[in-house]
Amino acid sequence: MNAKIFISFLSALLTVNLSWAQNQEAADSLACKPQESMEVEHTDLLTTTDSLVRELQEVVVTAKQPVTKLVGATLVSTIPGSDLANLGNALDVLAQLPMIKVQDNTVSVIGKSNVEIYIDGRPMDGSWELQQILSSNLKKVELLMAPGAAYGSATGAVLRITTRRNFVKGLSLTEQLQLQRCRKWSVMDNLGLNYRAGSWDFFLNGIINRNNLLVKGSTTNSLVYEERETVVGSSQRNLYPTITGMIKAGFNYAKDSQFFGAYYRLSPEHGDFNNAGTEWLDNNPLLSREIDKRIRAHSHFASVYYENTFADKYLLHFDGDFKTSKADNRVATTYPDTSADDVNSTDCRNSTFWAGKLYLRCPLWNGDFTVGTQDSYTHTTLDYRMLNNKVGEYIPSSFTDARQTSSALFASWARMLGRFSLSLGARYEYVDYDFKVDGKRDENVSRRDHLLTPDLSLSCSFGDDAQISLSYRLPTVKPPYSQLTGSLSYVGLHEIEGGNPALRDGTSHDVQLLGMWKGFMLQANFMRSIDTYAFVKQLYPADNLQLLMHPVNIDVSALNFYLIWSKPISCWTPNITVGMYRQWLTLDNTNHNKPIFSYYFYNTLALPRGWTLTANINGLTQGDIHTNRFCTMWFTMDASVSKTFLNKALTVKLSATDIFNTVRNNWTMNTYGIFVDKCQSYDQRGVSLNVIYNFQPRKSKYKGASAAEEELKRL
Repeated sequence: MNAKIFISFLSALLTVNLSWAQNQEAADSLACKPQESMEVEHTDLLTTTDSLVRELQEVVVTAKQPVTKLVGATLVSTIPGSDLANLGNALDVLAQLPMIKVQDNTVSVIGKSNVEIYIDGRPMDGSWELQQILSSNLKKVELLMAPGAAYGSATGAVLRITTRRNFVKGLSLTEQLQLQRCRKWSVMDNLGLNYRAGSWDFFLNGIINRNNLLVKGSTTNSLVYEERETVVGSSQRNLYPTITGMIKAGFNYAKDSQFFGAYYRLSPEHGDFNNAGTEWLDNNPLLSREIDKRIRAHSHFASVYYENTFADKYLLHFDGDFKTSKADNRVATTYPDTSADDVNSTDCRNSTFWAGKLYLRCPLWNGDFTVGTQDSYTHTTLDYRMLNNKVGEYIPSSFTDARQTSSALFASWARMLGRFSLSLGARYEYVDYDFKVDGKRDENVSRRDHLLTPDLSLSCSFGDDAQISLSYRLPTVKPPYSQLTGSLSYVGLHEIEGGNPALRDGTSHDVQLLGMWKGFMLQANFMRSIDTYAFVKQLYPADNLQLLMHPVNIDVSALNFYLIWSKPISCWTPNITVGMYRQWLTLDNTNHNKPIFSYYFYNTLALPRGWTLTANINGLTQGDIHTNRFCTMWFTMDASVSKTFLNKALTVKLSATDIFNTVRNNWTMNTYGIFVDKCQSYDQRGVSLNVIYNFQPRKSKYKGASAAEEELKRL
């Protein structure tokens, strides 16, 4: 291409870009032909999409790439120009991508735990954010299957979502209303306002959600007690009516290479839980039981960030977080048809959290080098009061106080070496954990740890259609604070649930292989976990029969193996995943080694005039995950139909979940001589109507990230 043609090309490209920004029109001209669409980004002179075909002053630019490709140890999905661009919101898009599963608005990664989600560089506040982002405003979704040293050592995978820039000034508005009917009605309203003037960006978000779930089930415990076969059982009909809210306000400033901003968030929650069921012991008559629980909780969260690029190659970034929360619960258990006393209890949990993260990124030895520190302080108390004197003899009242100070240093380095790319890093963390019960320090639980988490990743590219990556990590996993409490909870006349303050931090040797060839991808992962935790049920020392469910440390080895195929075919984008999970675990002379085979078949059909259809089918066989053996679910199906209006500013979507009413959460457990058979039926089957309106939608420019995402999740 000579200089004259090249200059003409640049001029035409910028003209198209400015016209698009002013009119806010999508580049797609044919909804059923993603090969004939193009998006021009203001920041990138040319952004490659699924395929690009555009004639600019007799210069034709054509490029093609798959919707999802493997880059090192990261699955990168490019949304513009694909059938997913007009699907609805970000949650709808994630539900159709390889290795990602969305259920009840909860995003998970197949074969991974402890998933962190970031939107434009900042941690996701909740699924409402994903619902608020239109699929047409998504630019890229990156799934990091081997997170480096910059993330918490327990992080199994990181989902990074990048949105498009729309370059509009003034007021932007996003309004979403969702009405859902399963066994009960639920409603959610989400409003987002954004105002941009010059280098300043102000935003205000609010959400209110009234959810009403109904769960039915039964639990049967079989054991030998006092040298005879004994059965302890209960039935449940649980109602979970909750009202949650969130209001968030903040600002951003961006000029040249300097960015800073802050926001404040208030999150209240009101819930009234009711369980109408029965209890029985052996062949004795059924006892009617009512459990009423009142939840009143709220949290305050503040975040600030600063980022600056200087000397054109050094990037300095800081994040600071503060959170305080309080939750008051009151539980009343009554037996209306008997003379048994009511069992009432209260608990109050208070938490305070401070965190800071600072890192510097710069070139080093022809690669990218990152070095930083991440520090946090956490203080949580639990005041548990058992108000029944008789039950208080074996479930006493207690006041627990836990404080943790954590300080970490991390460094990582990555470099391209021809077809090969190398990434290595290390994270050192000092943890001081202090645990008290009723004002007395527990020396068996309190500890000081020095943790080292190395990681290594090597990738090789054989062209655009073939890549392979091998990685190794040695993460340390800390149990959540809710499992470290020493208090016990009354569940029934013969059942107790509680935490375990003696839980140790776990470590894992994690080896992962990723490969891609044309439309096929392979993910294999072997993990040897030392002192991870699993739940068990065993006899609790008391004057009468009491069964205790609580977590204990275990050692387990596990293998994940998944084969994925995904390739757009005209208007149809299929996504097929088949896999296996196999573990090796022996506990109390009982093997828990039965493998689980699973499949996921996602389908997206983009039709003309803004219509989009989806049909997702999945199933799995019976098998073991830690101490639980989950039941078979051969065939479950969700489907949706959506339509865009007003130049894609308005999206209306009708969804059906669990169409054939096949979703179950049935499992068994066989630990320490007690066999548990749990049957649960959720209200997954239902329909929902989702209406989203976006007025001048634009990308959030908040560049902050959580200073200690892993510690926040433990709270």
